[in-house]
Amino acid sequence: QVRLVESGGGAVQAGGSLRLSCAASGFSFSSYAMGWFRQAPGKEREFVAAFSWYRENTLYADSLQGRFTISRDNSKNTVYLQMNSLKPEDTGVYYCAAAQLLTTDKQADGSAYGYWGQGTQVTVSS
Repeated sequence: QVRLVESGGGAVQAGGSLRLSCAASGFSFSSYAMGWFRQAPGKEREFVAAFSWYRENTLYADSLQGRFTISRDNSKNTVYLQMNSLKPEDTGVYYCAAAQLLTTDKQADGSAYGYWGQGTQVTVSS
């Protein structure tokens, strides 16, 4: 049974930091690209960051301006999202997702991911 379980969300003030974790189980983690997406209230889900499966290749949404860092630990089947200098517009539900053998050109495409977690809430106050 495939499971993706996010944790680490919470409420912080603008300028603060959070580290999200996503623990994966039930599939061969090392052969899956891992992505983070978010959805703000009343908005469409958007891509945040992705980490490829075959090399240390990362991709970020342009809007992040270098504030977030995605990493993965294949020995722990876990992907992380370090979020610094948080802004109120970063508020939303953050989801991790997994896609088997995903090519880099599709890393930002949510429809390419087959497995999703339940999400963790991030709230940034001004």
